[in-house]
Amino acid sequence: MIKNVCLILLAAILLGCQFKNKPIERPNIIFILADDMGYGDIKALNNEAKVETPNLDKLIDGGMSFSDAHSNSALCTPTRYGILTGRYAFRTRLKKGVLIGFDKPLIEDKRPTLASMLRQNDYQTACIGKWHLGLEWTKKDSTESLVTGIDRFDLSNTSNVDYTAPVKGPELCGFEYSYYMPASLDMAPYVYIENGKVTAEVNGHAPNWRYKDNWGVYYRHGDIADDFIHEEVLQNFTDKAVDYINRYSNKEKPFFLYLPLTAPHTPWLPSDKFKGKSGAGSYGDFVMMVDDVLGQLEQALRSNHISENTMVIFTSDNGAHWNQSDIELYNHHANADRRGMKSDAWDGGHRVPLIIKWPGMVKEGSSSKQLVCSTDFYATITDVIGSELLADEAEDSFSFLPALLGRAQAKRHSLIHHSGYGAFAIRKGPWKFIDTNTSGGWSLEEKDVPDNSPGAQLYNLETDCGETRNVLDDYPDVLNDLRKELTGILEK
Repeated sequence: MIKNVCLILLAAILLGCQFKNKPIERPNIIFILADDMGYGDIKALNNEAKVETPNLDKLIDGGMSFSDAHSNSALCTPTRYGILTGRYAFRTRLKKGVLIGFDKPLIEDKRPTLASMLRQNDYQTACIGKWHLGLEWTKKDSTESLVTGIDRFDLSNTSNVDYTAPVKGPELCGFEYSYYMPASLDMAPYVYIENGKVTAEVNGHAPNWRYKDNWGVYYRHGDIADDFIHEEVLQNFTDKAVDYINRYSNKEKPFFLYLPLTAPHTPWLPSDKFKGKSGAGSYGDFVMMVDDVLGQLEQALRSNHISENTMVIFTSDNGAHWNQSDIELYNHHANADRRGMKSDAWDGGHRVPLIIKWPGMVKEGSSSKQLVCSTDFYATITDVIGSELLADEAEDSFSFLPALLGRAQAKRHSLIHHSGYGAFAIRKGPWKFIDTNTSGGWSLEEKDVPDNSPGAQLYNLETDCGETRNVLDDYPDVLNDLRKELTGILEK
């Protein structure tokens, strides 16, 4: 009897070891990436928000919210690179700023991505939304430049692009299905691309267009397709995502749907249903429209009876593009209590909302103070499906699955911040060192810095989350430790 019990226990132990990293059933994964949405835009995270977000609030009630999550960059292109590769984007050719819609792919040839990893693990993979990671376009005349214009972002003549030829982008990165626009909603070319083909003829040219709202937002000159209407883009992508869920939810394989939204990035274009509904102008109305996207997706999950086996991840690519004049006009703090905005090394530039719902695995209504970087999704999702990272794969990614499951804190103890103008900062424990005396972005530029300003910044975020008291001269040992660690990570 004792011998039989021992054999049973041994078998159980061996079986447990074999599947120790695997949940009972691999979930479908929907990754929703808002564009320029701040932590303070969600009502459940900021009681004083002037925007109602009932669907995001429900997502928080049904899952876990993270209070110390950060994008790996304060701008969108490098963050998207970090999400899909698990690497800091400063390791690429892009040292500051973003790509335009006609740039070459940023993700290196044969670089493993989140999509290719999941596809190798028998997932269906789809990208629907804003790509902004570069594409392989075809020239009409191979001897001429692909585009010309007033500057890189304001293109007045792009006639050398062959829009009838195949285009390569997401399919190079492991996505089986793709329906996307090349870059941001304010950046040409204004076309939809489905599985490598532009979906309509490109006969028009979008003029500069200015929207009447506080400091003014616009979209730039550039080619526009016959089927592209700026005001309809967000709902169009939502419809495509719902259609994908309807078509692929009952397959034998689980699916990974990467859904990078175009909102609430400028131009702020809420539909009639949401115009004037928030207390934060057209921006707040557009945020409400983003919230409605969540509601439509959740309805699709319920209709297909897959809510219980679907992991829904919601986050943003950087902080909100919301400056001091916006705050004064609406008394809405899109980046909550943090200093700065999109592009900055200050926390307002890169602290983002992160909400994950995974029924039966993640405790409902829970929260975590775990330090998380957007590069960490790669390692975390790898753990979720019970796979393992290769030695040269996602080297800046740390799994936060233990924190997500409420078991323990994850391995990450520091992270690098990278600003829009290419400035670096490092966060470790309560300390944050910024290797510049500016914001690193648009909030405080060199021309606005006092002559007697220290050359760098050091903050204790536990006592000064607003980064208002530079204690650079008070903690030399902390400063030296952070400088050394920052240098070591940058030189990897």
